[in-house]
Order: sequence, then C-alpha cells, then structure tokens
Amino acid sequence: MELTAGFEHFVRTDEPLAPYTWLKLGGSAEYFAEPTSVDELIAVIKRCREQNVTARVLGGGSNLLVSDTGVPGMVIYLHHPSFCGITVQGNRLTAGGGAKLSHVVSTAVGKGLAGLEGLAGLPGTVGGALHGNAGGNGVDVGQRTVEAQVVTRSGEIVTRTSQDLQFSFRQSSLDELVILNATFELESVDSSELTRRMQKFWIVRKASQPAGTDNVGYLFFDPPGLSAATLIEQAGLRGTKVGGAEVCAEHANFIIASSDASAGDVLRLAELVQGRVKEVTGMDLKCQLVQW
Repeated sequence: MELTAGFEHFVRTDEPLAPYTWLKLGGSAEYFAEPTSVDELIAVIKRCREQNVTARVLGGGSNLLVSDTGVPGMVIYLHHPSFCGITVQGNRLTAGGGAKLSHVVSTAVGKGLAGLEGLAGLPGTVGGALHGNAGGNGVDVGQRTVEAQVVTRSGEIVTRTSQDLQFSFRQSSLDELVILNATFELESVDSSELTRRMQKFWIVRKASQPAGTDNVGYLFFDPPGLSAATLIEQAGLRGTKVGGAEVCAEHANFIIASSDASAGDVLRLAELVQGRVKEVTGMDLKCQLVQW
C-alpha cells in the first residue's frame, strides 16, 4: 500500500521545512502530515510503523536545524486546533501538545494560576517544552507537570502520571513520539499581581534576545548558574562568521543566518564556538539546536 493512500487530504510530499523553523534553513520533508484529529494522527503513525518509515514531530521550530539535503520519512505537524486546546479546571490547566507555550502561560496568568509565569517569553509548543524540560527564571515546565498523555511510536495512547515522570536540567523522561496533552498543577494567586510578574519576566527575556532580526536561533544551553552568552563573549566570538552564519554581536548566544547561509554553515560555526569556549574558559557548551 502506498504510504499516503487514504491520507491525501492531510499528507503532502516534498514539503519545504525552512519556513517552519526560526533559522529558515534546510531542505524538504519526504512526507509531511498535518492531521486534523487524533484518529488521523494514530492512523499515520501506525502506517509509518507498518512500512518502516521514520516519523518525527515538528514543534515550534525555534531550536530546529534541518539538513540542507532534507529529511527522509514522515514529519508530523500538530498545528490543528485538535492538538492546541487549553482548559482549566480548578487549579489544574491541561494543554494540547501543539499549543504554544506562550498561550499556556498567558491563560494561566489570566485565570490567576501561578507556577508557569517564569516561562514567559519562551518560544515553542507544550510538547517541545516538555521533551526538553524548558525553563527560565528558576522555573522549569516539569516542576508543575502532573500528567501527560502520549502516543508511542507504535501508535498507542498512554497516560504518564507523576509517578512515571522524571525531569532534570533540560531533560525529560517523556521521550515518546507525540505528547498529546499535559496537565499542570498550579496555585491560585491574584491575577493582577501575577500579570505584573509575568510582564517583568517577559521584558527581561526579550531584552536578552536580538530585536527586529529574522532567521535567528539559540546556540547553546546556559550551563547551570552560568550564561552561555557571557562565555562566548569571553572567548572573543561576538560577530564571528562561518559562511552565511554569524554569532550575533548584540546577544552572543544567538546565531543569525543570512539569505545565503546553509545548515552546514551553522553547524561549523557552532563547532568553532564550542571549541574556542572550551579552550578559553574550560567550559563545555551543549548545543541547543536539534539536528534533522
């Protein structure tokens, strides 16, 4: 059976992936699925397994570097409202894996629920945030996660409770193919005070990012208690270029890709920065970019 048979209304071939990423680089996906329901999602995952086709999920694209030669197999994009819902019941907020993290934070704050406001300004989706245990301002998303519904690579829906979940610095035990939704346990606080707190976090984070620049991406995770940007500056690497890729002169932990940049340029620049920072400061930087 042809992989796309019966899926023609939501599966495309040779879909350019660059527009879905912050860096706007890379080739096309061999197959690209944008399911409109959980049933369609499960069906395409099972078809991929039956035909031994690799499947992967595309989130917000903020830390994704797509190969110049493209991506074989199936890329699944959970952009449909079926995967982006946000509901609140008491002190618990449940969000779809495709929901933007920023929407989840603002919804919680608007309902007077504290615990996620420190994540204000972080990009990406709930699913991506949970996979990498995204965090900021002394808070990470795993601290508030009490349950997650996932889809395994064989197409089974499984619920992971707090007893199953393990989170550490930028790591998570949630390594299944898809995070359908997650539930966060929060605390009731005055909404106006919470809004002020969120705005403060958002302003601080935005001040640490390049303004008015397209085609950018984060380079490295901040080591615990340290700043990757400061380490890069100490190594004298502001404005360093490899091909069309450049270390941002204003905010050194960002990379800027020019119109003639390639994914290969970005990788070579990241390796150069890692080597030089290690040489000068003795610190090993871990790259944030996920390579496809």
